[in-house]
Amino acid sequence: MTKDDTTPLVTLTDIPAALGLLSRLPVPVDFEAATARGPRSAWAYPVAGLVLALIAALCAHIALSLGLPAPAAAGLALATLVMTTGAMHEDGLADSADGLWGGWTSERRLDIMKDSHTGAYGVIALILGLGLRWVALTAVIDAGALWAGLIATAMLSRAAMVPLMARLPHARSTGLSHSVGQPSITTARLAEALGVAACVILFGWWGLALVAVALVTATACAWIANAKIAGQTGDILGATQQMTEIMLLLAMATLTSQ
Repeated sequence: MTKDDTTPLVTLTDIPAALGLLSRLPVPVDFEAATARGPRSAWAYPVAGLVLALIAALCAHIALSLGLPAPAAAGLALATLVMTTGAMHEDGLADSADGLWGGWTSERRLDIMKDSHTGAYGVIALILGLGLRWVALTAVIDAGALWAGLIATAMLSRAAMVPLMARLPHARSTGLSHSVGQPSITTARLAEALGVAACVILFGWWGLALVAVALVTATACAWIANAKIAGQTGDILGATQQMTEIMLLLAMATLTSQ
């Protein structure tokens, strides 16, 4: 019998624990309780995404109310997400791009990903990632889907990290992902359910198309990580969140323009 079989699947302490891990928000966290729960709190990652999305959407909404154009509001929303998360997911995207495409062996790729310096692949990934998010979010705002768009992408992209944590082994014996631990499949399914529910509630049946986009993107990220480093790390999880968010925003820009 595993620990997940003898302890509650969900507790309220999981939400501040998820926010404390995935954001820089001044959330009081019971570290003893959070440590005891370990990876079981991963179900709350989409809830953390909801909180972050509400803050970003509020900033963009205020910008629009003051008469700023949609591109400026989109830029402020993205800046808010970067600041409230400490750019941890963007950092994961840059490190993953450098490592996965800059090394010829698993060991070398992991060494590059651990290096604090950012190489050409990482810089290009950041530029393209932020640029695509900015353009797509601008289109979503122009279509009147600011709140729904940010909430759905933030929740579903963070839900996408949990199945990778549950299904892929740790590529190294240290690091953030290893310290958090490996959640159960049940925990992963709960996170997925929250992300799917958000999309369906906010976008109706079109939300299922967004879920399909997220599934394909996260699966591709998992396949690449497994092929190149035989597992996942915190950087891989961050890159998965970023890639899923990018693809979701692009899909939303297409759907809302119809």
